[in-house]
Amino acid sequence: MVGDTDDEIQERRRGGNGHRAVPHTADVRIEAWGASRERCLVEAALGMVESFADVAAVRPTSVERVRLAEEQDDDMLTALLDEVVFRLEVDGQVTVDLEADAVDDGLDVRLALAGLADVDIIGAVPKGVSWHGLRIGPDPYGWSCAVTVDV
Repeated sequence: MVGDTDDEIQERRRGGNGHRAVPHTADVRIEAWGASRERCLVEAALGMVESFADVAAVRPTSVERVRLAEEQDDDMLTALLDEVVFRLEVDGQVTVDLEADAVDDGLDVRLALAGLADVDIIGAVPKGVSWHGLRIGPDPYGWSCAVTVDV
């Protein structure tokens, strides 16, 4: 991806996964990468959570499964991030970890959740996902994506 450092490129060549926030006016821009589409989606969601909450020492209090219907890759990215925002806004639950596996009809997602009161809020809480500048797809090292999160 544009702006990758040599260390990040070397890590990606070894099959590494990751994410980062990049400067963006008034919102949060997340770039993520992974060896597979599913890992890239997970990294994007983790990057979004880390943009507003410190979950490093938080233990989940519940685990829930969600099935996202197979759609275009960009639809899948927004659906996953919207699910994380929905859990936060409606249930007061913060996603502290997640896994995603491809299944015949979509994506099976396991969300490890903790109560909002158990999490240190360190930034603006996301309100939604912007379609402007959204991208996801295969690249020379696996998969990568970029998304702007409205705060």
